[in-house]
Amino acid sequence: MPFARDQWYVAAYSNEVGRELLARTVLGEPLVLYRTTAGTAVALADRCVHRRFPLSQSRLDGDRIVCGYHGFTYDETGSCVFVPGQQRIPRTARVAGYPVVEQDTLVWVWIGDAEPDPATVPRAPWLDDPGYTVVRGMAPLNARYSLLVDNLMDLSHETYLHGGYIGTPEVANTPITTTVDEEKGVVHVSRHMDDAECPPFYARSTGIQGRITRWQDIEYHPPCLYLLHSRIAPQGVYPPAEGPDSAAFHAEIVYAITPSTEHTTYDFWAVARDFAVDDESVSEYLYQSNHTVVMQDVTALNTLEQVIAAEPERYQELSINIDTGGLAARRLIERMIGAPTVGASR
Repeated sequence: MPFARDQWYVAAYSNEVGRELLARTVLGEPLVLYRTTAGTAVALADRCVHRRFPLSQSRLDGDRIVCGYHGFTYDETGSCVFVPGQQRIPRTARVAGYPVVEQDTLVWVWIGDAEPDPATVPRAPWLDDPGYTVVRGMAPLNARYSLLVDNLMDLSHETYLHGGYIGTPEVANTPITTTVDEEKGVVHVSRHMDDAECPPFYARSTGIQGRITRWQDIEYHPPCLYLLHSRIAPQGVYPPAEGPDSAAFHAEIVYAITPSTEHTTYDFWAVARDFAVDDESVSEYLYQSNHTVVMQDVTALNTLEQVIAAEPERYQELSINIDTGGLAARRLIERMIGAPTVGASR
């Protein structure tokens, strides 16, 4: 399966990148990440030019990586500054360096040959907003990333796969509205439930008893960032949609969907909330609940990957109204794969 190159992808959370060498593979490219003594995040190719030994299994000496096999040493740009047994450093002795942008507690790397524009990195500001409390995690999938995109763009599966956590009958039974901002390349999928059961995920974290008004507004920035603007309020007290929503509880659900290899994916997930921000018991409950939900997805998608891989030919899919968001996402990704980024140099 081809990947959309010349794009930004999340390689790690900020707190994962430190003075220990971190290995990640993005779009099939092995990376090593670390933080300099000045605090800057660095991403280099994770293979020594000498005998391909993983630099992630080596050591740091100041801001330089010393290969754990023969001692070739690289600075933070990827240039080799020392080779054993000789003074002359070969001209080709360097590893690739990857542009990095660190914002909203996410470490983004640019995969491709075009000149990147840091201003094009999509935002998830709630992850670094003092008015929100965040729980987060990362779950590797043994499945292609397009399956996770499909999964997140169609939330009707919550009713059946995640019952007892975030799913209720109304999620599957309520029609969606799908729009595409062609200029910005963003897919929007909205589901508005005026009178819905309150799932345990929200009942136990907000204290709401009884029926609720519930909004699910998806904003997908292909290829990597998925945002779910979730709002709930006791049924009947929420003001008109165009008015203020001070009566609602807000949860900003963030997924970074990063292809690792053709059949593996990094599923970065986070839940940012503006309620019970100082209540550690709520944080623990939301972490455990969302982790369970994510792992239910992982199990289902890993199974789907095995089924697809075992089929000699691609089956004929049947798509219905709930799939419009996922189909729009596929189209935008295919456009990214099939055409170079506007203004990109080759």
